[in-house]
This record gives sequence, C-alpha cells and structure tokens, in this order.
Amino acid sequence: MIKNFLKLGCIVSVALFSVSCATDANQSKSTGWGMNDPKWGGFQSMNNYLQPVPLRMVFVEGGTFVMGNNQDNLLYEYDNIPRRVTVSSFYMDEYETSNEDYQEYLYWLQRIYGQDFPEVISKAQPDDLIWNDIPSFRDALKDYFIHPAFKDHPVVGITWEQANDYCKWRTDRVNEKILIDAGIIKLDLAQTPDNNFNTDAYLAGQYNGIVNKGLRDMNPNAAEKTRGVQKKDGIFIESFRLPTEAEWEYAAFALQGNTANERVLETRIYPWNGSGIRASNAPYRGYFMANASRGAGDMMGTAGALNDGAEYTAPVHSYFPNDLGLYNMAGNVAEWCLDVYRPLTFEDANELNPFRGNIYQTPERDEEGQIAEKDDLGRIKYRDFTPEELANRTNFKQSDNRNYDDGDMRSAIADDWLAKPEDETKSTTSLLYEYGKNSLISDKSRVVKGGSWKDRAYYLAPSRRRFLEQDQSANWIGFRCAMSRVGSANGGQIMSKR
Repeated sequence: MIKNFLKLGCIVSVALFSVSCATDANQSKSTGWGMNDPKWGGFQSMNNYLQPVPLRMVFVEGGTFVMGNNQDNLLYEYDNIPRRVTVSSFYMDEYETSNEDYQEYLYWLQRIYGQDFPEVISKAQPDDLIWNDIPSFRDALKDYFIHPAFKDHPVVGITWEQANDYCKWRTDRVNEKILIDAGIIKLDLAQTPDNNFNTDAYLAGQYNGIVNKGLRDMNPNAAEKTRGVQKKDGIFIESFRLPTEAEWEYAAFALQGNTANERVLETRIYPWNGSGIRASNAPYRGYFMANASRGAGDMMGTAGALNDGAEYTAPVHSYFPNDLGLYNMAGNVAEWCLDVYRPLTFEDANELNPFRGNIYQTPERDEEGQIAEKDDLGRIKYRDFTPEELANRTNFKQSDNRNYDDGDMRSAIADDWLAKPEDETKSTTSLLYEYGKNSLISDKSRVVKGGSWKDRAYYLAPSRRRFLEQDQSANWIGFRCAMSRVGSANGGQIMSKR
C-alpha cells in the first residue's frame, strides 16, 4: 500500500509539474533534464566509473601511520623525527623497473627520434660506467644493462630526471594502447618526432593519429557526429609518476597486513615482522627476506649455502613480497622518490600526504588564448605561473615551492639570515643551505628510500632517509612507478564498520 501510494505521488507530480520522481541514472538530479541524450542538449555524465588500472600495479589503500625513525639512530641524524601522517590511497608497481622495461623505452625513443634527435636517446641512456670500481673486479657487469642474463634485474645508473621521463613515456604508451584496444585509433608505426602520441597533445587536439572511430558527440550543435576522447570520459589512466617519500614508506611497511580494528598488532622495523632479515615462521624459517650485505665481506654467503644468493642485484621478482604483494621494498636496489630532500621535512610538510617539491605550471598559450603549438618532439610546452597571475590566490603565491618554509625568503627572514629580501620570487636555497660550502643539499637533492644489495640491515628499514642530486645516478639506486587513486579511498564504502 505504502509503495503504491509513493508511486502514485510521483505520477501526480509528473502530471502537475513535469518533474520526475524516478531515480534515472540519465536524469539530472538538480534540474530533471535528461543527460547523455542529444534531445536534451547532450550533457554527458559517466555512471559507474571504475578507474582503469595498468598492468602490474598494486592497490595500496591509504590510511594513517607513524612515519619516521623506528629504530636506534646509529648515525645520530636529526632528519627523521617520528610523526603521524595520513596517506591517500594509490597504486604502485609490484616490482622495480627492470632492464628490459627500460630497454623497451630506449627502443621506442630510437625508433621515433633516433634519426632527427639523437640527443634524446643519449639523454635517456643509463650510465654504463657506474659499475667501475677501482679496487674491485667487475668485468661480468660491464654489459649489465643490455646483457640478456640481466634483463629481469632492476635498471640502475638512472637519474631521478630520467626516471621521471620514463614515467611520462609509459603513461603515453598505456593511454595509446587503450585507444587502440577501444578501436578509437589504429596502430600507427609511422609516427614522427613532431607527430607521435602524447597524452597532453591528444587532449589538446594537437594529435589525431589514424582515426578509426570516435566517440559519439551528443552535442546537437556539434559540426561532427563524433569526437576524440576527453579527460572527463574516464578512459585514460592517471599519470605514472615516482612515489612520494610518504607513499613509499607507507607501502613498504604494509601495515594493513598487521592491523586489526585500527590497532597495529606489532610495529615493524622492516617490511615484515621480526627484528632480523631472515624469515621467522615455518616453513620458510631462516630464508633471507632481502638482498643485502650480511656483514663485512659477506655479500651472499658461502658456496653450497648462499644466503640471499645475489652478490649484486637480483631479479625484480625475487624474495618474498610484503603483505601488499610488493617485492623488494627492502634490499636489491634503493629507489628514487618524488620529494626534494630536506632535513626538516618532518616539521614543514603537511600531515595529509606530506611532500616537498611542488612546482605548479600551466600550458603555454598563444595570442588567442589557445594552448600553444606543441614542440618539435610532439609535446605540449609548459611554463611557471607569473607572480601577477597568482596575486589574488590564497593557497599558493609562486610556482616553485621547493623552498617553502625551509630555504625561502620567509624562513630566512624568520631566522634573521637576511634583513630585507631583494627578490621574493627568486630561489633562495643558498640562504640556509650553501651547496658545496656548508651543505650538500640543494633544490635538486631528491629522497632515496630503501636499502640495496650493498647495504647492511640498518638501511633496509623503510624509515631510513638518504638523498642524491637528481642529475646523478648510482649502481645501487633504481625506481618503480606509482599512480594516484582518484575518487573514494576504498571504492565508495564511506560508511565503514567500526
């Protein structure tokens, strides 16, 4: 009776006021107008969106944890004071980027840019001299990057800048394949340096490819019946990038596998339970959990009883994954993070997704206000915001925020380092950190997390912090990609059980 009465009420309302009570997914909840319908103007709205997730990416549900030093501070460093932070949900590669992964990248660059822009390939090449060590014989590693015996080992000799370029390239290749698989464009192996698939260029209408079939354009006033994919269609992935320091540390500890009802059952020093680097539970008791140095002169144990089995790097799928399914979050190679390194990050960074290194930019535009023509490599050009453009903003006042509260004019004045600033927009790191004189820190110093094949157990703890200049590389540093989660942190289940 009650249900029938409610239905009747809706019918009466429709008759009197032409407003529907139905919960139609293609009907505006604010105006009652039809959506996804050219007869009603063609406003489009996506229903039941699911974020596309690329191959080998593991979902990391966000949450709160205590970030920072969690063991004896043997070096008496004051750069990692424990503090509670919250990390948003995100995705991370289950293993480190391998030599084969990076070889595919170089092959594509060579195929597209090799003839006209050989400097692009040269810029992306790993440093093949990093294995040279004057008092050590390393002949077997001279072809580490290209030898098939090492194809599944982590790529090393990669700078932070090169790792970022790889992330951008991988984003473009995955998005291009999405369009090919959807039949929107056809595979084009004849792309040129100034006309190859780049996600930003495609979204700006500056790359079309070989069009197979476009999406239906529901705008009744549109000149064409079909259109290209837009960001709002939800077809493209979120961009690959390096993980932030907080994300990396949070994912390495994988406390989701060690928590009940918001209580951490056992704090961790490493990505596993226990105080050592061997498995403590049957049937794998005694097995090594990571590739590292056990002690002076002991890189892999004795013949017939090798401990971790790798004197240098090991294949990226080696050893036991942590509770999230992530491999080698301790040992094998340390990994680049997105952050600029500062010893006082724990004081300066936000408690939600702490990060230092934001540089906000905008696409260059022509005289008509349209996005400027892409460059000779087929990429959209970006620039920093001007002070005039940011004059009325309250959330940020300059594009480059690497120095925020620690190296900028404001912090220098607060500490009486400078009485009167001459140029508040200028990078002023040297006011507090004079690189090469009283500091090894600059705006290009980037955080490195995790231990490596050459490190002792002390550095296998995810909480440890190290850094290197973003244009330098090492034989013990690699990287893996991350990707932001959009929308709800746990798939829309906001009303969680407590």
